[in-house]
Amino acid sequence: MQAIIESIITGVAQTSTLEWVAVITGLMSVWFSMKENILVYPTGIISVLIYVYFGFNYQLYADMGVNSYYFVMSVYGWYHWKDTGDDSREQIPVTTNSNKEWLVSIVLLVGSFLILVFVLINFTDSDVPIWDATTTCFAILGMWLMARKKLESWIAWIITDLISVPLYFYKGLVLTSVQFLIFTGLAFAGYIAWKKSLENQSIKSEIARI
Repeated sequence: MQAIIESIITGVAQTSTLEWVAVITGLMSVWFSMKENILVYPTGIISVLIYVYFGFNYQLYADMGVNSYYFVMSVYGWYHWKDTGDDSREQIPVTTNSNKEWLVSIVLLVGSFLILVFVLINFTDSDVPIWDATTTCFAILGMWLMARKKLESWIAWIITDLISVPLYFYKGLVLTSVQFLIFTGLAFAGYIAWKKSLENQSIKSEIARI
């Protein structure tokens, strides 16, 4: 345990300024997401662009790819969260997956995993192809669901974060590993906050019917 603590302290002390920026903006993004604040997207975009660069440098190619995907989905989510279908431009509410959306989610998860494993094993020098693909496919699902403002997005993020903690530690990105540990706690808090928001919407709907 002492060796692990010393490794964390050493790793944090050697963390680059760029990684600090990525971690801080990443934490801000998750916090804003938990609060249903639209600033989740501009702060997130800064973080993911830095991690695209890190993914290439540290041979985490699936991670580099998913952060590129994050960028695209962040632009989409930034608009979609404000798209209520009328001229009010108020944010869309939190919802849960329908049966059809669950099917799409499962296909997206399994399909992205199989594609990533194939690509990483056959076309890259990744030394952790299964590990990298697993975190990435759950992150792809989480980002898609979050852009649609689905409660289930937090479940995907919790799984992503738990797997990412040891992955980044193994790769020497200690501060990022600690970041994902914090992300895990925030993801649990985010799920609770969005669930409460969903319940409040149901209460308001019931009152409106009376």
